[in-house]
Amino acid sequence: MKFAKLVLPGASMIAVTYGFARFSYGLLLPDINQSLGMSELVSGLISSMFYLAYCFTIILSTVVTTKEGPRKMISLAGLSAFVGMLLIAISPNTWILALGVLFAGGSTGLASPPFGTAISLWIKDHQQGKANTWVNSGTSIGIVLSGIGAYFLSPHWRITYCFYAILALLIWGWNSRSIPKGLAKSTRPLKKGILSFRGADGVYALIAASVTLGFSTATYWTFSRSYIEVAGDFNEWLLAGFWVMIGLFGILGGFSGSLIEKIGLCFAYKVASLAIACSSIMLPFTTGNWLMSYVSAGLFGCAYIGLTGILLVWGIRVFVTNASLGIGMPFLLLSIGQVIGSSIAGVVIESWSYGVSFMLYGFVGLIAIFLGPKKNWYL
Repeated sequence: MKFAKLVLPGASMIAVTYGFARFSYGLLLPDINQSLGMSELVSGLISSMFYLAYCFTIILSTVVTTKEGPRKMISLAGLSAFVGMLLIAISPNTWILALGVLFAGGSTGLASPPFGTAISLWIKDHQQGKANTWVNSGTSIGIVLSGIGAYFLSPHWRITYCFYAILALLIWGWNSRSIPKGLAKSTRPLKKGILSFRGADGVYALIAASVTLGFSTATYWTFSRSYIEVAGDFNEWLLAGFWVMIGLFGILGGFSGSLIEKIGLCFAYKVASLAIACSSIMLPFTTGNWLMSYVSAGLFGCAYIGLTGILLVWGIRVFVTNASLGIGMPFLLLSIGQVIGSSIAGVVIESWSYGVSFMLYGFVGLIAIFLGPKKNWYL
């Protein structure tokens, strides 16, 4: 199967599920709150459903993909994103909004594992690392587009979500045409039903690294925009630009496959972890300077997308007979780390300050450097 025939629709699906269905919600939330009259408590509870749905569906997707192959879950991911965003767009009250958030958030967990399996089945071995990291970089494309959309369309959040839902439907159709039925033209057999951790070399290091990195990045994803809005004198253009910078430079994270090819998995992991830590530590010193804040955002975006690509490749190397488990497990643990990190960050910010929180979480990122893979795999 040609590289682009799977990677392009795959990256587009990841852009829709992660960029539009998941990450755009935080950018449009102030207008949603105002329209539906939600309290901060209700708003927070509904927002947490993204994480809840993600954790459930990534487990479901990993299990089903392992048993039946990737096509069903990829199709379900697109439909879930479409239904979720359509429900958000038409929601007359918080109950329908919450249901839409569950479907939208769940689409991300449904999408990630099966694409790893699809790539292992239909892309040649020497191209699989690059294919996985480029599909993963679709998150950045979605973040860029959602940042731009939030600036121009944020007062009209219902129209925005309708537009996103239509895009999701079109990309669902594209993927339905691109993903082969059954295991036709597969480059290797799918070993169904293997979900055991036993005998997986390096699995415990992968678990520790994924949770730690999820924890250390939580404060940036959750509070960075609020921090610079409070601490700096930024207008709406600059605030939207900060988010776009995360996504724009995140596209460079698609080159993590090439980085692994050049310097190996172990060193690529250390470089990306160091960059994650530095982006968080430097933000408290740059909040009054929009240019340096943008540098921090760009560094974080590039490092985060690159690092998720590295974890993805690492997971597939650990679970060499089951790519869906190799992707699903580190992504699930990354999300669990982010849930824990976000909860604790709120307490730290209230007790001390934004600046102290970002520096502490940056130091946790430094600890993650020492939890990386011991075997320096190359693509």
